[in-house]
Amino acid sequence: MKIISWNVNGVRAVQSKGFAETLKLLDADCILLQETKAQADQIDKALQGIDGYKIYSCCAERKGYSGVTILSRKEPLQVISNIGIAEHDLEGRVIVAEFENFYLLDVYVPNSGEALARLDYRQTWDREFLAYCQQLQSKKPLIACGDFNVAHREIDIARPKPNYNKSSGYTQVEIDGFSRFLDAGLVDTFRHFHPDTVAYSWWSFRAGARAKNVGWRIDYVLTSETIVDKVKQAFILPEILGSDHCPVGIEIDL
Repeated sequence: MKIISWNVNGVRAVQSKGFAETLKLLDADCILLQETKAQADQIDKALQGIDGYKIYSCCAERKGYSGVTILSRKEPLQVISNIGIAEHDLEGRVIVAEFENFYLLDVYVPNSGEALARLDYRQTWDREFLAYCQQLQSKKPLIACGDFNVAHREIDIARPKPNYNKSSGYTQVEIDGFSRFLDAGLVDTFRHFHPDTVAYSWWSFRAGARAKNVGWRIDYVLTSETIVDKVKQAFILPEILGSDHCPVGIEIDL
């Protein structure tokens, strides 16, 4: 089973950049999108002509903001939108597809914002979202994919020193928040297979950052420890264009 996660930074924007052809090339069983920035009917329209997938979306109340979508070749047992906490659910950041042997979760974690204005909110989110993941994981193994908006280690960011505790996505608070997911029995699959590989999944649009590979690894596929031995490979695909993020993914036998 091939699972791909991709922050598309607007599903309608990426639609005009060869998105349908890219999805055919990726040939994944499940494709998890973040930051769709559209309502469900707009997402369905944008994805018209992409055959062979069931489409499930969770959208923000505020139009043109946030949002996550799962495309799946196999129909899930059920699909759950949001985590059941109104403060978070207004922003449409989580959708879960339940399959026979596992839960597949798609998340777009809140950015801490300019001047770290939302860092306090981010701490609350991290704590309550982790509790939700643990609740799922207590029932069956979990695969959690998405834009976690944090570079976890120095190797995950091109310029760690100037960004540390100054930039959203690389504060100790956010680093610690992500570490708690790993402490709770989830495995960062890319680091599991590639402990010393420098690879990024997001680049600023500014100053030619992508061409210079001045990036951050903030997109992850996490799996429960109980199924990490079933993961055959974990990968990042920087050659795939269309967004300021690139796809990340795994192949797993389930």
